[in-house]
Amino acid sequence: MSAVTTARPAGAPAGRRGGSLGWMTVPALALFIGFAVIPLIGVLALSFAQWDGLGQIGIAGFGNWGAILSDPGLPHALWITFLLMAVSWAVQTPASILMGAFLAGHQRYRAVLSVVFFIPLLLSSAALAITYKALLDPNFGLGAGLGIDILIQDWLGEPLLAFGVVIFVVSWQYIPFHALIYQGGIRQIPRSMFEAAELDGAGRVRRFFSITLPQLKYTVITSSTLMVVGSLTLFDLIFVLTAGGPGDATRVLALDMYKRGFQANLMGPASVIAVILVLVGLALSLLLRRLGGRDSSHSQLEGV
Repeated sequence: MSAVTTARPAGAPAGRRGGSLGWMTVPALALFIGFAVIPLIGVLALSFAQWDGLGQIGIAGFGNWGAILSDPGLPHALWITFLLMAVSWAVQTPASILMGAFLAGHQRYRAVLSVVFFIPLLLSSAALAITYKALLDPNFGLGAGLGIDILIQDWLGEPLLAFGVVIFVVSWQYIPFHALIYQGGIRQIPRSMFEAAELDGAGRVRRFFSITLPQLKYTVITSSTLMVVGSLTLFDLIFVLTAGGPGDATRVLALDMYKRGFQANLMGPASVIAVILVLVGLALSLLLRRLGGRDSSHSQLEGV
């Protein structure tokens, strides 16, 4: 009893402290409900409605769902979305881990390099798309200006090349962000682990694969979750860079939703795609959380 009494600040009963902490969550909860829950409910309701964005809203029932689920373009958009997600993850994750490990050092020049590496995060995706579109132009772009034949190609006119360009630009922009996450994770690893391995004769590569990577398991899961959600909602860069082309080679679900809703004025079918995006993102996030949550709970129990 004495330990509990001394641990509690004077004049702050436990019930009052708990109530004050509860009130502190109200602003965040209100913002979440206002900007996430209510719009999501509205989109779900709109998926069962017929609306062109201006006129009166009519009831469509399950007609929108039937039209979207039977549309042959939906499996293709899903395939492109998942392909973009998988390839961008395979490219960004190793590069982000290596860059994060490099930036986690304590050399002075690395602070300057950190600023240079993070410049892409300060730029707009639309501005990057316009810049790369101009640089890759086969007639007036970088290849033609420098006279480099290998760069003089129809980068955005061939399906495989256009998809590769999208992967490159997305990775170039977001690798610094994930490298920052890995940098923080690496700096949380106890220094004594590296010192003990170094005394045992482990080299730099061995320490990386035996200590750094295993200790970054949950950081990888966090970064992968952000990559998955970001890939599902990627729109502006693809819209400006390729507009989903050539053909439908880069037409992801988010772009398909935009074209149906704001170009064809079919808000009901577009809302169906939005709900599908939410469900897919939620399922993938829960799957990734489950991959790391079970081991995390076991480790916590063992620590107790």
